[in-house]
Amino acid sequence: MIRARFGFDSRGGRASIGRGAMEEVWHGRAYTLPFLYLGAWRRIMFPERGRDVPFTVENYAYRDSFGRETVTWVRTFAVRRPRRFDATMIYSPRRGCIVDYLGSHQHLAVDLHLSVDARGGLRIRSGEQRFYEGPLAFRFPLLFSGVAEVCEWYDDERERYGIDVAVRNHVFGPLFGYRGWFQAEEIEVPPGEAPRRLRPLREERRE
Repeated sequence: MIRARFGFDSRGGRASIGRGAMEEVWHGRAYTLPFLYLGAWRRIMFPERGRDVPFTVENYAYRDSFGRETVTWVRTFAVRRPRRFDATMIYSPRRGCIVDYLGSHQHLAVDLHLSVDARGGLRIRSGEQRFYEGPLAFRFPLLFSGVAEVCEWYDDERERYGIDVAVRNHVFGPLFGYRGWFQAEEIEVPPGEAPRRLRPLREERRE
């Protein structure tokens, strides 16, 4: 089921839409809130908390303006005010890993390292992070950022996907996360088509 959910590209004419609920959406201590409010401005994390939060994740495959095979990871959380957490992923042969561009303007490029967990699910751990804005480009110090660990698996008994996400800072501790479930629906789309509302407002060439 994990292969079925992620095993498509821009030529396949299909997308995956997941709908469910996050049993818990959480954030760290009060001093993390300015960081989360800043992230919400560009659709990277957000400061609200909640339980049993309606959740949607939209995965479409397309080629970006640089010709790279790309998959959207747009998550919407129906907290007090709906919040989005946007990401677009490519594979970088040069870096030898997935590169995850975060936010509406792809300001952050994050290396992702994939493995299989004990449930046969997908484990994703973030690595080096880089910030890009116009001519400005630098490696983002992890002291001022977070390391994310994402686990997604399929629950055969309940016939649904489980997900657990936690972002932590080495010094300040837990920053943000959520855990819950969703069911995924595969839909047919014109090959390579991704809704404009799900694509970033700016695309970054640098990996």
